[in-house]
Amino acid sequence: MTAPNDGDEADSQACGRFDPFMPAYGAANWQTGPVRQVVRRSATVVALFIVLSGCSGSSNWLAFRGKQGRGFTSTHINTPIAMKWKLQLQYDSDSQAESFNPPIIYDDTIYFGSDDGNFYALDIESGYMRWVFNTDGAINSVPTADEEYVYFGSNDGFFYCVSREDGAEIWSFDTQRLVQSSTALYNESVVFTSDVGATYVIDRDGVERHRIENRVWLYHTFQIFEDVMYFAPGPASDPYSLGAYDMTTQSYLWWLDTRSDNATWYSFPALRGDDLFYSTAAYPTRDFDLTYYGLDRWTGEVNWIYRDTSKLGPFATISEIELFRRNLRLLDHMAPSLYRNIVIFTSGDRTVRAFDQKSGDLAWTNAFQYPTSSAPSVAGSRVYFGVHGDNLSNPEMSGVEGLVQPKMVALSARNGSVVWSIDIEGSLLSAPVISGKWIVFGTDENVFYVLEEAL
Repeated sequence: MTAPNDGDEADSQACGRFDPFMPAYGAANWQTGPVRQVVRRSATVVALFIVLSGCSGSSNWLAFRGKQGRGFTSTHINTPIAMKWKLQLQYDSDSQAESFNPPIIYDDTIYFGSDDGNFYALDIESGYMRWVFNTDGAINSVPTADEEYVYFGSNDGFFYCVSREDGAEIWSFDTQRLVQSSTALYNESVVFTSDVGATYVIDRDGVERHRIENRVWLYHTFQIFEDVMYFAPGPASDPYSLGAYDMTTQSYLWWLDTRSDNATWYSFPALRGDDLFYSTAAYPTRDFDLTYYGLDRWTGEVNWIYRDTSKLGPFATISEIELFRRNLRLLDHMAPSLYRNIVIFTSGDRTVRAFDQKSGDLAWTNAFQYPTSSAPSVAGSRVYFGVHGDNLSNPEMSGVEGLVQPKMVALSARNGSVVWSIDIEGSLLSAPVISGKWIVFGTDENVFYVLEEAL
């Protein structure tokens, strides 16, 4: 989620989790278009893919960042690792992807949206493209699904429900705003947020049940656990805030005074027991300030804080401001992963930091030659994430022989030591999804990967 900065108006919307320059809209100003019960075109095509090895079995990954937002699965991925298949997207474009937010996986099918405006359904076993759904804007939301339908938003202003079977549109809901948020199922409803608009609670037929005004926030990410939304846009009386919102009473348990933080980005929160963990980053002038938090999830009281500054290292010639702007469209940017008694952050700089969940003391760190490119995922006792290479400063350097290539890295979650790494085409964007024996992710070169255990 983005927050305000002191830049000009054009920069504020692109680079802030909330935008002080956008007008505030009261309930009387909302204009929401009707739900459209139509069937849009879908296409079933055969994808170009490379099959290097086979594997059976499945494991669903439907919730953004997994159970309670922890970025963790108990699945162990054993070495050696091989590429199962890869797919080049956006065949008619040489542009570098600005975002590639995490896919979901349901019954051996991968679902994800892309900057090219398409929403894809791929067979995880073969890479066969089951169907493609076309929208009129880039898709920067994270979807979710139930047994029959997939739900996601688009930058064309609509939120969509499509058939899992064939990609046919069941309904769409017009928000008249960009929809660049995570998506969650709650009871018999689906929940999502439009930029500087509202958080909507929509029933499975596409009818609005409830909304929370969102006057300032962009790229909103949240989770709902035990009937509480963490973080919801703050109340109308204090819109520059994020809070814990009781979905049953439609009231706030508490909210954060984000104006006092002087931060621009607020990460997705993770929960364990009574504790909540998240991080923030301030809009940089040179380095950007990084702050890591442990809170009481019932009261919002701070248990611990750790402050640091970004460390890009001597090999990254890109400016901190440019790198920070690149990261803001990644909805899981700076989101934590939890492993046993530690909380792990990659923050877009070169250092991976792990903290004791109770005290906030550093448990371990690992600094890389180049900055990290994605949030972490923990599977078993391994931490998986991306690291930039020479392509960070010049995308045309990707794949050039003799230069440092972007990588996927696996660390020991216990002590942060490197277990293995592999070169990939382009920088890994957003945390890889670990499903069964597969590792699934996309890169800024518009390449979609599925890796697996080789044995």
